[in-house]
Amino acid sequence: MADTPFVITIDGPAASGKSSTARAVALELGLRHGDSGAIYRAITAARIGAGGETSTWTEDSVLDAAARVRVHPIPAGFALTIGATDAGRFIRSPVVTANVSVVAKMPRVRDWVNARMRECARYGGLVVDGRDMGTAVFPDAALKIWLVADATERARRRSVEMLGRVPSADEVADEAAALGARDAKDQEQTQPAADAVHIDTTLLKPDDQAAKIVALATQRRKPG
Repeated sequence: MADTPFVITIDGPAASGKSSTARAVALELGLRHGDSGAIYRAITAARIGAGGETSTWTEDSVLDAAARVRVHPIPAGFALTIGATDAGRFIRSPVVTANVSVVAKMPRVRDWVNARMRECARYGGLVVDGRDMGTAVFPDAALKIWLVADATERARRRSVEMLGRVPSADEVADEAAALGARDAKDQEQTQPAADAVHIDTTLLKPDDQAAKIVALATQRRKPG
């Protein structure tokens, strides 16, 4: 159909460069960026704000928290709010990072987030990243990417992001262990689409990995 939005999905394990790559690709192609991981984080932040130990969280209580999360279209992508508060103030905090996997494994919460992502496509072409994007959410996407990277490199990138400086070897090792645990939790939930293009970003600079995807997308957008 002529009015079907052009969608690129970017999936992969934590800290493989999904969000930063998706933002760069969207900017280059003039599309909006949709970050499903940010929505999961906003829900987690909302549930934390409601109180109670993580062990007491139920799917219903997390969905109640999700009802406070709103996704707003902006020129480059989508902004998130929790109630009337900008969710960006909270979603990258260590406590959210530590608990987001608990939220993301809940089937009805995943359905809720996936529905929000499909709604994002109503506003036109998208570059989306996160969980299930090329499988459950946009199985007919024009281009599906699966990013991977060496565990140590992913740990280094995540440490730089969190610390805002060059991390020590011990800090990278600690983060690698944390990512290993996260990978084990995510493995059953996140798998590549059968027709996804796999890109190993371990030795690639951010601009280079974005350029690879832009080139693939440009080829697939050609008429005929």
